Amino acid sequence: MKVALHTEASLGLGGQEIRTLDEARCLADRGWRVILAGQPGSRLLERARAVGVEGVPVRMRGPAHLGGVRALVRLIRAEGVRLVHTHSSIDAWLGGMAARWAGVPVVRTRHVSIPIRGGVNPVYRWLADRVITSGEEIRQLVIAAGAPPERVIAIPAGVPLEDFAAPRGGAEVLASVGLAASGGAPTGPIVGSVAMFRGSKGHDHLLDAFARVHARRPAARLLLVGDGGRRAWAEGLARERGLGDVVRFTGFRTDVPALLGIMDCFALASTRTEGVPQSLLQAAAAGVPLVASRIGGIPEVVEDGVTGLLVPPEDPAALAEAIERVLADPAAAAARARAARKRCEQRFSRETSIGRLLVLYDELLAGRP
Repeated sequence: MKVALHTEASLGLGGQEIRTLDEARCLADRGWRVILAGQPGSRLLERARAVGVEGVPVRMRGPAHLGGVRALVRLIRAEGVRLVHTHSSIDAWLGGMAARWAGVPVVRTRHVSIPIRGGVNPVYRWLADRVITSGEEIRQLVIAAGAPPERVIAIPAGVPLEDFAAPRGGAEVLASVGLAASGGAPTGPIVGSVAMFRGSKGHDHLLDAFARVHARRPAARLLLVGDGGRRAWAEGLARERGLGDVVRFTGFRTDVPALLGIMDCFALASTRTEGVPQSLLQAAAAGVPLVASRIGGIPEVVEDGVTGLLVPPEDPAALAEAIERVLADPAAAAARARAARKRCEQRFSRETSIGRLLVLYDELLAGRP
């Protein structure tokens, strides 16, 4: 059996970490054994155990933590690892050095669109045989930072289309988030977002935008799905803006297809960085009209006026106007949503993504360029 070691130094559980878990499960279904090395006590390892992914705690204190390198080398040798796949900054250094020490190929995934400093950049030039990016925009950033273009491949996260083909919300889901009126119907139009609560997701701008929408549509509600370190901060902002009774915070949920099924508009207000967000692909696959910031890899999914509506980042007025366009013209919004679903089928299916990843792995194991 071929064995791959994925490394992730993050303590959180957002789209990047969920993609890593999803790929690990898909690789296991196709005959690989996948081991995930994560920080002791991290939410990622906790979630890995819950979904049946083999997790191993490895302390990764920083990019120069030799103890972490040695622990990974021991793991590689003890378990017969044939390939290492790194995901974040710290583990890209440690996992990359461990793979070189142990003599196995290494893949680095760059998930985010934060600019990379110029210069030597050993992580991309020497500590990775291939660099995967979550979109073409990020691929160009990695190449501009000095990575050889032939080693950099854009493979966006794939979405399991069958899980989102016909999402059903219904009265039970509405009731679970406090948005069911008498008879089980929604209390009003629902604007939703699925994102980890971190600064780059722009929850403050989304709340400002929704305040404008709610002033025109008092029955509208905002549904924020996800968790993270800034959730309490966002809840405080909602109260400060007088939205405490009309914004629902669900926390981490596993029934995302059902939650998407009750949304009239999906809004993603990302600011400083973004790859090709899984939640955006899931909303597109579910047929929910899209509104999102023009940043990172988002325009690879949302073509303005065709598959959704794009707005400048950090512009609550423009975001509110776009949400209002969706709610005011459901027929036009539905047409864009159908086009977004078709784009997912053509370019962003899970089968396509995992198939390309397996080809890349097999090329490296065979020593082919």
